[in-house]
Amino acid sequence: MFGTYFRVGFYGTKFGDLDEQEFVYKEPAITKLAEISHRLEGFYGERFGEDVVEVIKDSNPVDKCKLDPNKAYIQITYVEPYFDTYEMKDRITYFDKNYNLRRFMYCTPFTLDGRAHGELHEQFKRKTILTTSHAFPYIKTRVNVTHKEEIILTPIEVAIEDMQKKTQELAFATHQDPADPKMLQMVLQGSVGTTVNQGPLEVAQVFLSEIPSDPKLFRHHNKLRLCFKDFTKRCEDALRKNKSLIGPDQKEYQRELERNYHRLKEALQPLINRKIPQLYKAVLPVTCHRDSFSRMSLRKMDL
Repeated sequence: MFGTYFRVGFYGTKFGDLDEQEFVYKEPAITKLAEISHRLEGFYGERFGEDVVEVIKDSNPVDKCKLDPNKAYIQITYVEPYFDTYEMKDRITYFDKNYNLRRFMYCTPFTLDGRAHGELHEQFKRKTILTTSHAFPYIKTRVNVTHKEEIILTPIEVAIEDMQKKTQELAFATHQDPADPKMLQMVLQGSVGTTVNQGPLEVAQVFLSEIPSDPKLFRHHNKLRLCFKDFTKRCEDALRKNKSLIGPDQKEYQRELERNYHRLKEALQPLINRKIPQLYKAVLPVTCHRDSFSRMSLRKMDL
């Protein structure tokens, strides 16, 4: 019933007034990126010629100097509705989360040397937040973008987001009502399974093995450490929940998951228990002189 949204950018003088303009398109909820790409490429191909229209496959910022001036370029990116934290308390139902939408977001992974993906310690992420001139749903299914904001996440911030996402997935699968054993086991396998044990563990080894020399990173280091504490607790809850749902035929599978979890927890323990001393300095007692007025209660006095 609700829509799927795509950002579409037009580049090239052949588009006339549309050149360098960006829009958010609202499509039926089951629309895939390939479908809208094929449709727009066909529509503008008929207008300008198939050999003239080209779809830009990535979501990186477009450098017009590198484009062929005789061609028409279309860049299409899947976007999701974006809400600030304070908005989420009012947007509870599916309807709330799909009505009166003006801001959308998409993420682009990058490294400083130009590659999209790299090692954990060099993986950055660019969050692009778009604001449209009108809120969806609207009488038109295409609304122009009036404001664009970019947020750059450093590698440790990317790691924090990834661990928070994994933890949220575990919590959702654990507390789902009615319970879905297949979903729970799939999320558990992705968190503590032998094939992916290196995932969370490698993140911890890369970012938590040493206390950062830059004091600006202390807070991020501590936040990631606490994320891992929460993650291991959620894994334990999920394992307990799975144990109550499985039949006799999956007892061995459960034991294997528990063994993997204990190995992971044991390897993480020294990393997540290492605190940064500077963040836990004792608070000095504040001495102040209190006069008789400050000690008086503000009760009604009997005159």
